[in-house]
Amino acid sequence: MITDELVQRINELARKKKTEGLTPEEQVEQQKLYRIYLDSVRSQLTQQLDAAGIKPKGHVCRSGCGCHHHHGPAGKPS
Repeated sequence: MITDELVQRINELARKKKTEGLTPEEQVEQQKLYRIYLDSVRSQLTQQLDAAGIKPKGHVCRSGCGCHHHHGPAGKPS
């Protein structure tokens, strides 16, 4: 989940990286925070696309996948 504190810390580390550089520990922390941020953005986007009924190119339907792209409301091929 993206919080104000997460964004503030990411920005602090980005500023410090530009001005004086990061310690190895701070580099690890920055990578971890970037991963949390990106995973959250991807999750939110996936949820929005799923709600809109949009599946990624190359999506393979499987029984019970919940996909309505190739299946009608009852989950049967249309």
